[in-house]
This record gives sequence, structure tokens and C-alpha cells, in this order.
Amino acid sequence: MTGLGASGRWLVLVIKLAAEPSRHRVAVWRELRKVGAVSLGQGIWAVPDVPVFADGVMRALALTEQAGGQAMTLDASGRGPQDAARLRELFTAARSADWTEFLADCGKFEDELAKEIRIAKFTLAELEEEEQSLERLRRWHRDLTARDVFGTPEAAEAGERLRQCTAACEDYAERVVAALHQTPEPGR
Repeated sequence: MTGLGASGRWLVLVIKLAAEPSRHRVAVWRELRKVGAVSLGQGIWAVPDVPVFADGVMRALALTEQAGGQAMTLDASGRGPQDAARLRELFTAARSADWTEFLADCGKFEDELAKEIRIAKFTLAELEEEEQSLERLRRWHRDLTARDVFGTPEAAEAGERLRQCTAACEDYAERVVAALHQTPEPGR
């Protein structure tokens, strides 16, 4: 168990917010999704009890309090091994879904670079845009890696795909630099 002790401790958050205005519920929901919490039911969320989740949990609790809601945080491990296994399965399935989405975005990034090469769009503005997209993928990969405390199988593939995206962007950058430094032939 990467990052979790043998006890398999979890934090369960019970959050109660008014239905309106919905922006408060959405803000708390976004924060919990961002941190990687899994929903166990309406207003009930769980995360492994490890330090990587502490700041996000505190932000969600602060948002709940600021919205005039109520929150309760419980330590949990389940009543038996089947409960702990079920929590881990739910959490791992959520991380797998995150990695699948990341991999799809890597594919979109590579497709975009291939299109720019195909149409010979070798501009500094386009290069800057692609570098920003690559940096977004890098940040996303760091965030997913931090919260993937059980090490889902997709994580290794995602690391390799990020390396491929980086290499593709470096290749595109070299093409942009080469295109910008071409000198026009005399008489043109």
C-alpha cells in the first residue's frame, strides 16, 4: 500500500449545504473532486487519511463554513476488510478514470502538434500556445501522481505518454526555430 499504513485509514466528510445558492455546493464539490475525494453518497465524501489530501480537505471544510453549511470529518477504516477493500476500489476506480482522461488529452495534444506540422504553422505564437498546453499536462500529471496513493496501472502509461508529448513539443520547437531562421532566396 503506497502512502497508506496497514490500518487503511480514511477520512469521511459529511457536508451539508443549503440547496440555494448552488454556487456554494458547486465550489465545495469542485474542491473535493480536485483533491481526489470519492463520493459515497449525497454530501458524503472519502479520502485516504494521508497528508497529501489535508490541504484540499481543509479548503473544502472552509468553503462549507463560509457558505453557512455544516461539516463533520470522521476517521474511518470500515468494520472489516471488505469495507476497506471497497473504499480502495472506489478510490482506485476514480484515479483510473482521471488517468484515462489525462491520456486522452495527451492524444489531443499530439494530434494538435501533428496538425500544425502538417500545415507548416511554425510561428512563435503557436509554439507558445503548445508549450502552455504541455505545461498544463505537466501540472495535471503532478497533481494526479500526488493523489494516486495506491498506484493505479494507468500511471506508468501516463508518465510515458507525457514524455512522448514533451519530445513531440521539442521537435515542434526545433521546426519553428528552423523555419524562423530560414533566409529567403535571392530574387524572391
